[in-house]
This record gives sequence, C-alpha cells and structure tokens, in this order.
Amino acid sequence: MGNCVSLSIPLDQSVNKVSQWLEEKRGYTHNLKKNLVALETTMEELKAKRDDLERKLTREEDRGLQRLSEFQVWLNRVAKVEDKFNTLVSDKDVEIKRLCLCGFCSKSLLSSYRYGKNVFLTLGEVEKLKSKDIKEIVAKPLTPELEERRLQPIIVGQEAMLEKAWKHLMEDGVSIMGMYGMGGVGKTTLFSQIHNKFSNDRRGFDFVIWVVVSKELHVEKIQDEIAQKVGLGGEQWNQKDKNQKADRLFNFLKKKRFVLFLDDIWEKVELTEIGVPDPRSQKGCKLSFTTRSQEVCARMGVKDPMEVKCLTENVAFDLFQEKVGQITLDCDPGIPDLARTIARKCCGLPLALNVIGETMSCKKTIQEWRHAVEVFNSYAAEFSGMDDKILPLLKYSYDSLKGENIKSCLLYCALFPEDTSILKEELIEYWICEEIIDGSEGIERAEDKGYEIIGSLVRSSLLMEGVNRFGQSFVTMHDVVREMALWIASELGKQKEAFIVRAGVGLPEIPKVKNWNAVRKMSLMENKIRHLIGSFECMELTTLLLGSGLIEMISSEFFNYMPKLAVLDLSHNERLYELPEGISNLVSLQYLNLRLTGTRRLPKKGLRKLKKLIHLDLEYTSNLQSIAGISSLYNLKVLKLRNNSWFLWDLDTVKELESLEHLEILTATINPGLEPFLSSHRLMSCSRFLTISGKYLSSPINIHHHRCRESFGISLSGTMDKLSQFRIEDCGISEIKMGRICSFLSLVEVFIKDCEALRELTFLMFAPNLRKLYVSGANELEDIINKEKACEVQISGIVPFQKLKELILFQLGWLKNIYWSPLPFPCLQTVKVKRCQNLRKLPLNSKSGKQGDNGLVITYDETRWIEGVEWEDEATKIRFLSSCRQDNLIPLPSYHGYIY
Repeated sequence: MGNCVSLSIPLDQSVNKVSQWLEEKRGYTHNLKKNLVALETTMEELKAKRDDLERKLTREEDRGLQRLSEFQVWLNRVAKVEDKFNTLVSDKDVEIKRLCLCGFCSKSLLSSYRYGKNVFLTLGEVEKLKSKDIKEIVAKPLTPELEERRLQPIIVGQEAMLEKAWKHLMEDGVSIMGMYGMGGVGKTTLFSQIHNKFSNDRRGFDFVIWVVVSKELHVEKIQDEIAQKVGLGGEQWNQKDKNQKADRLFNFLKKKRFVLFLDDIWEKVELTEIGVPDPRSQKGCKLSFTTRSQEVCARMGVKDPMEVKCLTENVAFDLFQEKVGQITLDCDPGIPDLARTIARKCCGLPLALNVIGETMSCKKTIQEWRHAVEVFNSYAAEFSGMDDKILPLLKYSYDSLKGENIKSCLLYCALFPEDTSILKEELIEYWICEEIIDGSEGIERAEDKGYEIIGSLVRSSLLMEGVNRFGQSFVTMHDVVREMALWIASELGKQKEAFIVRAGVGLPEIPKVKNWNAVRKMSLMENKIRHLIGSFECMELTTLLLGSGLIEMISSEFFNYMPKLAVLDLSHNERLYELPEGISNLVSLQYLNLRLTGTRRLPKKGLRKLKKLIHLDLEYTSNLQSIAGISSLYNLKVLKLRNNSWFLWDLDTVKELESLEHLEILTATINPGLEPFLSSHRLMSCSRFLTISGKYLSSPINIHHHRCRESFGISLSGTMDKLSQFRIEDCGISEIKMGRICSFLSLVEVFIKDCEALRELTFLMFAPNLRKLYVSGANELEDIINKEKACEVQISGIVPFQKLKELILFQLGWLKNIYWSPLPFPCLQTVKVKRCQNLRKLPLNSKSGKQGDNGLVITYDETRWIEGVEWEDEATKIRFLSSCRQDNLIPLPSYHGYIY
C-alpha cells in the first residue's frame, strides 16, 4: 500500500459550509413572511418617490424642459420591478398556506424555496432603487435644427408668388395662411421654399414644423410627426392614446412660438383634436397649409386664401424649354415651333410641363415631335408620362368629390371643345335632362342644385369660373383636367369609344367608329360637317352634341337606332332649315336645342312621339313661322321662344301654351298689345325672360305694323315671381298698369328702349331685387317712380332700389325725377346720365350709394348738365362731384341673352 496517496479534509470545515448553505436556503422559507412585509413597505415607499418625481417631471416638461435619459432608465427599472412585485403579491396567499412548523418546513419545499428567494432578491432591488439619489430629472433641450425640405429649384415664373406668400405669412396680423390650386400647379414646391427660408433665420420661432397630411387624414400620424419634431417622441409617448397625446402636445406648445406647415390637406383639420393651440388665440404662432379646395380654406378660417395659378403662356414655354434642353431644340429648325404647340397644350401646368418636357428632351428628330403633337391632338392620355405621372395625380381631386352625380357633372364638361367658356345655365340644363340632377321636384330647385355642384367643382380647383360681356356666368376647364376627365370617362383608356369627343377640330364628316354600340356620349361641336346621312346603331348613346357647326341636312333615317338618346343639341347651325320626321324615333329625348338654327317649322308628326321631352329651346330661330302642334309635348317643362323675328303670336298660340300643364319656365318675345298673353296668369307666372317688342313687326308678313306705334297701356297683375329680365322696345306703350297684387321678386334686369309714349315706370316699386335698369329713347318719360301713382296703388313702407347696382339713363329729354326724395341706394355703383337735360335733381344725399372702394360713380356727357344739378346739400355735392366722370360715349347695355 506504500504507493497509495491519502487525502485529508478537516471534517469540521466541511460540515460548517454545508450548515451555512442549508441555513441560507432555509432562511428564504423561514423568513418569508418577514421579507414580504418588508417588500410591501419598501415598494410603497418607492412608488411614492416615483410618483413625486413624475409629477415634478410633468411640470418641468410643460415648461419645455426635456427629461434626462438617466432618469428615464430609473423609471423603466421601477416599472420592471413593480411588475415583479405585483406577481409576487398575487401568489402570496398560496405560498403562505404551504408553510408549516412555524416556517421551518413546507408542504412543497422546492416551490416555497423558489418563491422565498424571489421575494428576497426583489426586496434588494427595490431597496437599491429607493436609495438612488436623484438630483436632476430634466435639462433644457437643444433647439432642434430645421430639417430642410428636399426640392427642385423654384418653378420658373413663380418667384413673385413665393415672395408674396412669404411676406403675407410674416405679417403681424396673419395667424393662418392657406394656399390653394389645382393638382400639379406647384403648391408643395412653393410651400417647401417658404419652409426652407426659416433655415437661415428662425424669426424668433421655437419650432418650425412640417407635416404632410395627404388625402386620408390620420390624427395620430400628425400627432406623432409633430411630437418627433419638437422632441416629445419616445417609448412613453407611444404608450399614450390619442387624447393623451393631444393633451401633451397642447400643454407643451401653448408655451411656445411655432410655425406649423400642413401640406396637402383635403378636409378641415381640427387643431384641438390634434392638440395644436389655435394660432388665432396663441400670440406669436402661425399655421400655413396647402389644399386643392377653396372650401377647405374657408372651413379652416381663411377668408382670403392665396391661389397658386398656372403659368402664363410665355413663362410656361420658358420652363418647357428648360426641361427639353437647348441641344434638343437646336436639332431641327422646326422643333421650337412644335415645342411651343406642345407647351401650349399643358396650359401652364408645371407638373405637365416638367414631365412632358423631360420626356421630349430625348426626341431629336422632327418626325418624333410631329408624332407627339398628333398624339396630343387625338388622345393625350396615350402620351408618355400622362397616364402614370400626371393624370393619376389629378384623379385624386376627382376621387375626393362627394357623390357620383358630382363626378358625372365634371366628366360632362369634357364634352366641350378645349378652352371653351361653358355657360353655367346651359350646362345645368344638360345635367337635368340627362337626369344627373333630379328635376322631379321642380326645375328651379334642380337649377339651384346645379349651381351648388358647379361651386363645389370650382372650389375643388377642377373648374374655373368667370362672367362674359353680357353678364352671363360661365366655367372653363383646364386642358389637362379635361384630358383627365376623358381618360376617366373611357375607363382609364380601356374603352375609348364610350366618350367620343372630337369638338372643334374641323371634321368634314362623322368620324369612323369601330363599335357604335359602345358609344355613350358623342360631341362633334364646332366642326364642318354639312350632312348627317345614313343610320348608326347607337343603342347606348344618351348625348349627342352637334352645335355650332355647318349642318344643312339630316337624313330621315339618321335617328333610327338611338333609343336612349336624351340630349340632342343642334344649336347654332344656321343653315339647318328643317328637321326630319325621323326625329320621332327619339323616344327617350328630354332635351332638344334648336337655338339659332334656320328652322322654319316643327315636324308635327315627329313632335307627337317625343313624349318625354321636357326642354325645348327655339330662341333666335329667325325663320320660325309657327309652333303649331306644340301642345302635343305635354311633358314640356322648359320652353324658350325669345327673339323669333318671323313668328307672330295669336290667340291659338297662347291657348296651346296654356295647355302645357307641366310648363315651369318660359322665355318669350311677344307682340305689343298681346293682351291674352299678358292676362294669362298661367303664362305670366312661369315667364322668366319676357320681351315686348315691335322691332320685328315691320316684316312683310305683318300687316299690323302701324299699330305697334299707337299709344296703348298694358296691365301687369298677379304674381310674376319667376320673371328675371323684362324688356320693352320699339312700341307705343304709354302706361304699365299695376293691380293691387303685383310682385316681381326675381326681377333683376329691366331694359326700356325706344318707347316714345311711356311716361313712368312706377311698377318697379314691386321689384325689390332689381340690379340693373337701362332706359333710353323714351321721349315722354317724366318720372321713373311717379309719386301720385305710387300713392294710388297704396304703396307704403317700400324703399325702392335697395339692390340696384347700375342705372343708365340715355336720351330722355323730358325726364325730371327718378324719385321724389333721397334714397339710400346701398348697392349702387354706377349712374350714367346722358342727354337728359331736364333731370336736375338726383335722389341722393351724402350717405347714398355704395361707400368705400368701388363706390358710386356718376358719369355724364355735358359739363353744363353736371353744373346744373341741384344737390340735396353741400355735403352731398362734395361727396359726388369728386368722383364724377365725363364721358361722351353712348352707353350700351350688356343685356344677358341678347345679341347686338
């Protein structure tokens, strides 16, 4: 055994270590109750300390200070240990019940050991966190650097707009600035330029915040972006709900000076919901936004928004040339002219100029440029870049329209030629007869709806509006928006033959179509087609616009296969003398426009079958001799008969019109002394435009011409609340008698011309909404409003001419009085007096007429007349003499609906 090694370990030492280990393990169980009490007490103290510090933190952060990362780590650890504590407390009762023999043993020794150990270790963590000496929890944040927006150089031609917008935003009294314009016009580019101006000079603002809102408004997304820009983001922020985020933002921003940029908003942004203080009540703060909608500007509280307009033609061409590049333009002498043609098609829209200019920059041959022009003229959506970069962006505006009927109204506008001024009145007539607008509850109500839709489209920057020289309201459609509408109407280019629009392109014949049954709407306005021959199977066709052309003949079979045609416009075809009897095949026709055609008579047989016709326009049909048989159109609601020079009214005509039970709107030019018409309550109550004229009675077919100059009176009585325009010309009317019940609530324009026997116009007392009054060539007229006659009909308490804007008096040699005492004339802007030598006193005082900018101006022809005026007092004389103007030109009225 001598080779064996012996190992000797002291027995006492080994026993001692085992004993200590057992004592430690036994202590987790034996001391469990004591440790739990200590843990609960210490945890309560830790939470109290945490809550005190968090309250302090909230106060400091509301002052704009930023929490320290070290303190956030401590808070995170407290939250973590609190979770552990809550788990231990939830298991407490079960574990206590397992103990036995005064805690020296357990029914489940391993479970009690593990639980006791966790209590012991957690107690240590809590004591450590509680004893942490926290001196600072926040610090003053660094002002975040402004992150410049990436952008292209400023759009050529919009530098002035940029400067104007910047100055406006920086004005002391401006708290909210809105910029609107159509898609692709450059709003975001301008907006980014304004934003980036703050990178060099903050102008005293603490924060300059940029947020892209876009079509779908997500409040929390906006909140998160603002929070990130002002340094409030982080884990704790993400745990808050929308309302808590709003409160946090509001309490932070209310003590700050900020500029908030909201790009591309499509609806009102509720600042309160986001948590942004209203700049109008928060001094030193500003909000600026861009939108495509004027309506959004109004809802955001901006009364005078800034419109971002398309570029002028020359400036647009400069931008286009810049994108194409001089090298390409110099490749062929013919390219610059073609480039200008293509640039003109973009109508100043920067997006189109940029995209198309870049596309053409690589086209080096004249053939490629000619092809590009041809594509633009035939179907621009096929041009490279149109259907993937330009039209989809504009389609967002279309998609945002509320209601399929509004969308259909917009697409309808694309049926007209490029750059055409579309009269609102005519456009709405189409919509009603196409049943895009419901006319079942009355034409006037439907018209009001139509004007509301037009307003919505204008405010959405999809249409532009204006007023022509006759005072008629119209809309125009930007060429690129028009291409977008045609693209949508053709199902994004998949069904091109659904909408065939070849208006104003000089076609000599009807275009060839592969599938006529696919055609739903066709516009061939303003072309050179002379003959409509043959028949086409157009079973789905609802609209056919053939106006303003050279059509001379329509074959009888032309309308054979158009069973759904609702709108047929043949207006302004002066060589079209008769309609074929085949028009009777148009069993669905609701709208027929023969205005300014050479039509001599209406086809009696054809008319009888047009049972659905509700709108018939026969104005300015100078060859029309009779409307006999019109009573067969018993569903007719609108009938227009103004200025038919050969057509004479008689009792039979009046009776036929009275039999039209559904007639709501009538326009007419009647013979002087046609008492049956004037005494017909049915016809007078639906008359909208009425002219009493002897101008056409000198025609060879009239044997009663001499009577038109004889003096006679007419009677106006009853309610004529639809009458909008009233004209009397070239006749011997001496008096306009009024009944006790007489009302002209809608009358806005009155024209009296060459009525030598007329002595007064007292009936105007019953026209409270009169806007324009033109009187000329009434040599015996002494009073506009006659005091004695006004008293006879017991007019009291009525102040006339409250809404009159324009008063023109010409060649009225005996006129002495307009009214017997001064009137307020609150809306009056223009008074023109010429060759009225006996008119010495005007019914004005120093407070009469429109005040301020565009105030009342009196225009006269002779110095001696203005010198002889007897003013009410010196103040009145001083007021008006300073703005009087001498003008020897003869005033001509801009009469709506009349051709001079």
